[in-house]
Amino acid sequence: MILRQFLHTDPVGVSYLFGCGGKAAAAVVDPAGDIEFYLRAAEAAGAAYVLGAEAYVAFPFKGMCDGEVLSLGNVSATVLHTPGHTPEHICLLVSDRKRADEPWFVLTGHTLMVGDLGRTELAVSAEQGAKDLFRSAGRLKALPDHVEVLPGAYAGSVCGRRLSGKPWSTIGFEKRHNEALRIDDEAAFIRFMLAEIPPAPPEAAALRAANSALAAAAA
Repeated sequence: MILRQFLHTDPVGVSYLFGCGGKAAAAVVDPAGDIEFYLRAAEAAGAAYVLGAEAYVAFPFKGMCDGEVLSLGNVSATVLHTPGHTPEHICLLVSDRKRADEPWFVLTGHTLMVGDLGRTELAVSAEQGAKDLFRSAGRLKALPDHVEVLPGAYAGSVCGRRLSGKPWSTIGFEKRHNEALRIDDEAAFIRFMLAEIPPAPPEAAALRAANSALAAAAA
């Protein structure tokens, strides 16, 4: 298996390259900055730009639904629809079939990060996002403890409040030490997620308006 983690500082985030070296099949996850580079690279390689099926964007993409599998040679990535940070958010549960069929790691984006869960008010109301995130967190907590967590952000990102500077973890460790993930009562979880919401990024309002316009046009 190929796995590379790239830490970005402006904005703070994490990107990944993973796939099957022997089959020369790989994917880039959570690309940072100008996505035109990734779109051109995907087009040149005859590859699709993949997003959750519910995404609204202004460029062509392949929409994948919950439970669908992205096959990359000996590596497979199962789509988990995990709304909360955004309605269309997905995680990717990855297995290397040369080693075992069971999952090895999960790419969690801004749903589950080391030390916190993603903020919930940037795309919908904070309360609705928190309700969705509670169910999504439950799906991730149900994964085996040994599964590694590879998030889309780390300390310094505006998408969490208690993020660690360590940009990877395991499901088991987060279940024990991630305060938000430990809450099992939905009402208590919503109260926790609605407290201490950090200021929105400067571009958040414009992005939300653009996404709303695309959603309206598609309706």
